Amino acid sequence: MSSQSEILLAEPRGFCAGVDRAIEIVERALTKFGRPIYVRHEIVHNTYVVNDLKAKGAIFIEELSDVPPGATLVFSAHGVSKAVQREAEQRGFQIFDATCPLVTKVHVEVAKLHKEGYEFIMIGHKGHPEVEGTVGQLDSGIHLVEDEADVARVQPAQTAKLAVVTQTTLSVDDAASIMAAVKARFPQVRSPKQQDICYATQNRQDAVKLLSPQVDVVIVVGSPTSSNSNRLREVAKKLGTEAYMVDSADELKPEWFDGRSRVGLTAGASAPEILVQQVIERIRALGAVAVRKMDGIEETIKFPLPKGLKQEV
Repeated sequence: MSSQSEILLAEPRGFCAGVDRAIEIVERALTKFGRPIYVRHEIVHNTYVVNDLKAKGAIFIEELSDVPPGATLVFSAHGVSKAVQREAEQRGFQIFDATCPLVTKVHVEVAKLHKEGYEFIMIGHKGHPEVEGTVGQLDSGIHLVEDEADVARVQPAQTAKLAVVTQTTLSVDDAASIMAAVKARFPQVRSPKQQDICYATQNRQDAVKLLSPQVDVVIVVGSPTSSNSNRLREVAKKLGTEAYMVDSADELKPEWFDGRSRVGLTAGASAPEILVQQVIERIRALGAVAVRKMDGIEETIKFPLPKGLKQEV
């Protein structure tokens, strides 16, 4: 790095309201009911967060058969299918649902339009837990498309009543181009009233779009499983800026910064600020002298906790 190099911090970055709430639900459940608390799937897609909660007494499972009868169970922020919900109730667990309210909003919309006879095209990533949860809101009638080629192949049973829903953590630009392909093939398709992509995903991508042209390299703090973190790296690369994603400061490679005087830094919505600070320290050790924060949207959204975990007054 050059002797005058600086780090430019994207704003906003890191935790969103849905992630804050999900982590708080697990921590409050541990305080109130003691360890262990079982969590279906990683509460949010971040290695540091998951390991921190494991140390406090959370046990992460994929199969409900791994949870003992009468245990307290938390659903992850990504949401679950109706089948998982039913099974958890039948097994008699005490359940706290940490599904992000913006994902729940998509589930509610699916249920409402399904009653009116709609089928759905869902834009999202196959195998992602949020997609599995949304597709699993119905027994059938939700057709997943990952790209424009999928749109050409999809075969709904009828096209008179067709609606689009999307995963909340997609690339805004990619989703728009897939949406355009859906509308071209099914002109009468109903699009969401407000887009399903969440405010935090949109804001973090917008911040990277501002950041990228001003720097020589972009570092995204986020775990490999985190959809929204992966999208941030892609947004920077599409704008022609070299970009890397790291789960922690240990993964930074000195050669990424060779001859580069300005480093852009952001973090996915599930990545805690402590990791960002550790990355800053490491880049400083490699020669950066200044840290500057960009101007950006200040997020003030807070989501309420479920009944039974609210603060006792």
